[in-house]
Amino acid sequence: MLWPDIDPANISETQLDEAARRGERMLAWLESAQEELRAVTGTGEGPSRQVKVTVDADGRVLDVRYDARALRLGSQDLAGETLAAVRAACADAERRTHDLMREAFPDYDPARTQAELERLLGEG
Repeated sequence: MLWPDIDPANISETQLDEAARRGERMLAWLESAQEELRAVTGTGEGPSRQVKVTVDADGRVLDVRYDARALRLGSQDLAGETLAAVRAACADAERRTHDLMREAFPDYDPARTQAELERLLGEG
């Protein structure tokens, strides 16, 4: 794991130095990988596969496509299909971003790091 389980009340100088070095490496990679990270997109479909959506890495919708059969859906169903497709596309973009990070840092788990951060901030 990139950030070992450290007891903040009992952290050693060595652990602190290693955490700082790892943080510096991650920041350097993030700076050098900006173009690659900006190019990440995600795609998703609604449950009926009649709605397809593409988003960028920040979740901004880039494209929405409706199958001809989607137009036969009621407005509520079409809205639900569209929301489901957007959510799936966002999850895909997040997965692709995490994959890039794992390639650069094989021991890093972005989902675990996010969960730990939310726990520490009292959000989880």
